[in-house]
Amino acid sequence: MSNPRPSMLSRLLPRTMASRLYLILFTGLLVAHGLSFGMLFLERYESATSMMMGNLEKDVSTSIAMLDRLPAAERPAWVPKFERRTYRYILGPGQSGDELKTERARDLTHLIGGALGPRYPVRGNTTSLKPEQVQVHVQLSDGAPVTIELTPSVMPIAQWLPYVLAAQLILLLACAWLAVRQITRPLAQLADAADSLSPTGGSPHLPEGGPVEVAKAVSAFNSMQDRIALHLKERLQILAAISHDLQTPITRMKLRVETMDESPASGKLLADLDEMQHLVRDGVAYARSAHGGIEPAIKVDLDAFLDSLVWDYQDTGKPVSLITHASVPVITRPRALRRVVGNLIDNAVKYAGAAEVAASVEADGAVAITVMDRGPGIAEAELASVLEPFYRVEASRNRDTGGAGLGLAIAQQLAIAIGARLQLRGREGGGLVATITLPHG
Repeated sequence: MSNPRPSMLSRLLPRTMASRLYLILFTGLLVAHGLSFGMLFLERYESATSMMMGNLEKDVSTSIAMLDRLPAAERPAWVPKFERRTYRYILGPGQSGDELKTERARDLTHLIGGALGPRYPVRGNTTSLKPEQVQVHVQLSDGAPVTIELTPSVMPIAQWLPYVLAAQLILLLACAWLAVRQITRPLAQLADAADSLSPTGGSPHLPEGGPVEVAKAVSAFNSMQDRIALHLKERLQILAAISHDLQTPITRMKLRVETMDESPASGKLLADLDEMQHLVRDGVAYARSAHGGIEPAIKVDLDAFLDSLVWDYQDTGKPVSLITHASVPVITRPRALRRVVGNLIDNAVKYAGAAEVAASVEADGAVAITVMDRGPGIAEAELASVLEPFYRVEASRNRDTGGAGLGLAIAQQLAIAIGARLQLRGREGGGLVATITLPHG
């Protein structure tokens, strides 16, 4: 069954949960602050407009009445005293302009006309739209013209207000970052623990702390790790016990066959018993391989380690060579690593007649040990399967060709136990490349 394609929303959102939470919270905070600022601005606008209308209604009637009663020579001295932030008085006919353009201009003109009453007829016109400016023309009792010039505007926002809003937003974002980190950090630790989960139970338990839900998940993970380790231990103990107990009756059977008269049947029986004994020994070796992580890790000179291993093979006449050095020390479990590399070399010598060993340092600082051969290789579809116990590429039961199917499985099990990674791939030109990647440090 094919995996469902992710939705458009999933493709647009960031990949990590932390990034998604940051985006959601940041967007929500921006929208909330935007709405708050908009409502604040609207409220101030309405309040300023209402205040301006109320003050204008009282102030205009008083100012015009005073100007009307003052002698014409004294009026210029009083006009500046009547000036306000949004309107001022001009002794004169003012400017000509267009008819009133906005609803607010008409409301202001109507308000002034209502405040002055029929004694002072008013006429208004718009002289500017950006900024909006309205002039209302009034004629005093002596026929002198007076112009009220209005520039309606919202009360200015205090200079410190944007800084307060920015500080609030920064504080909320910091709290959101802390909350997201508190949520995602235990999940990241849980994911790392799952990646490094050891079947043997050697991985340390995660600390059970934090919120109740996180502590419950960590406790469940720790319990699961213990159950997996116990289950595997029981299975391996059964396999080891059966394999060990079979060696005694197989040895007795071999002794009895050897005391029999030589015949074709006795030779076949001895060959079958030898094969059974090899299978039993491989089973014991596989069962023991799961506990490779129990060995303490120490600092090892990798070049000297590989030189010693290759020389041992060369001393027995096997064509094994070390072609490159890493020139770095590694911290590992040497006996388990020796068995892993040895199994891979044995596999290469068995199927290809020779093996080449190389060591290198990866870009991320990890150290890779590579065993290469020019044998028949393994089909791409079977590269993962050959690492499973008792899987053989050949269907033959002959140990000289098919084997028991445990050599690579033991290497894989030991690699997992020491925290390494074993990968197989085809070699260009024919053959197999097996790479053991040891973690950095």
